Amino acid sequence: MSRVPQWLGRLGAGLTEMGERLDERRAEVEREHGEPEPHTPSAPAPAPVPAQKAERPRRPRKPTLRPDPVTAVPWGVRVAAEAGWRLLVLAGTVWVLMRVISAVQLVVFAFVIALLITALLQPTVAWLCRRGVPRGPATALTAISGFVVIGLMAWFVTWQVMENIDTLSNQIQSGIDDLRNWLLKSPFHVTDKQINQIAKNLREAIGANTDQITSFGLEGVQVVVEALTGLLLVFFSTLFLLYDGARIWQWFLKLVPSAAREGVAGAGPRAWRTLTAYVRGTVLVALIDAIFIGLGIYFLDVPMAVPLAVFIFLFSFIPLVGAVASGALAVVVALVTQGVFTAVMTLVVVLAVQQIEGHVLQPFILGRAVRVHPLAVVLTVAAGGMVAGIGGAVVAVPLVAVTNTVVGYLHQHAHERYLEDEDEDAEAEAEPEDVLPREAEDPAL
Repeated sequence: MSRVPQWLGRLGAGLTEMGERLDERRAEVEREHGEPEPHTPSAPAPAPVPAQKAERPRRPRKPTLRPDPVTAVPWGVRVAAEAGWRLLVLAGTVWVLMRVISAVQLVVFAFVIALLITALLQPTVAWLCRRGVPRGPATALTAISGFVVIGLMAWFVTWQVMENIDTLSNQIQSGIDDLRNWLLKSPFHVTDKQINQIAKNLREAIGANTDQITSFGLEGVQVVVEALTGLLLVFFSTLFLLYDGARIWQWFLKLVPSAAREGVAGAGPRAWRTLTAYVRGTVLVALIDAIFIGLGIYFLDVPMAVPLAVFIFLFSFIPLVGAVASGALAVVVALVTQGVFTAVMTLVVVLAVQQIEGHVLQPFILGRAVRVHPLAVVLTVAAGGMVAGIGGAVVAVPLVAVTNTVVGYLHQHAHERYLEDEDEDAEAEAEPEDVLPREAEDPAL
């Protein structure tokens, strides 16, 4: 019996040693997986667990981070969106501006025409002032002379048309009969029945639109009143622009933000020089076209050669389109009055003069300052005509020329300012920091 307590003592010691080993093993596992648990020394040893497959502790799942929406959008889409809403703002601004201009269209056109006339007459005022004439009388004399010349041209055209209207109608009737006979004998196989059908359709169209023609005639009174109002606005605007244009420009500069005032102040004189060169060059080119085409149709015995030359001069202010329209008018008059041969010769004269104008006169007279690509001219004239009719077609090209000059100068001005800022920064970095006055450098002082 004395051996039983010894055996029990060894069993207890073995169990104690096994518990200590289990505690050590558990502590090692906890240290490996980073999940330490507080250990209480006084806590009783856990009962032995049946041998099972040990489960690996689960690692904590990291939260899924969603990307920033700004970085998730592709760069091209972001750039397109940024440009898109800015373009929408600009389009809205232009639309509102066009609505305002259409509401006061008469005033806007009168001021623009006054600007064009001022650009034409301002060198004359400057020349008179240099000759000792006071600015007021020089302005009045130049403006009155210019408007008298324009009025005389309009009166001459009207007088010529009224004097030759009877003769012209007879010539037109005779020309139509000659054209009909020529079509019957031509190789186009046009029959008398087809010609009569065309004449019948024209008469029916005129009869169906009688009401509209009458309404146009009734609206003529309103057109005359608006025209007289516009002429008065043009006259007074031209007077003030010729006399006080510099002060008006200085007042306008005060409305410009101070940050952009320097650039606008430099762009203004350049834009004015471009507009002056365009108007004077266009007047000279139109005058040459009118003289040479008028002489050609005069020697071809086309009736009303002088009024047609005046029409050619006026239509030449609409680039490309005006020359085509005035030339077509001269050809049609020659066709219905003098026959096919005279019409063909008139067409040859018109095409020859226009080719000389396009390839010699315009590059030589207008120069590079107001040179605009022909495609831009066509698109600009078409857009101006669609927006504001004939007036829009007239002012479209000078507006594009002036805009081209202003944008080019502002771009150059911004580039020069950027270079100046870089030079100032480079000079500031190049200055030594230990530069001291002479007194501080000399220890004796």
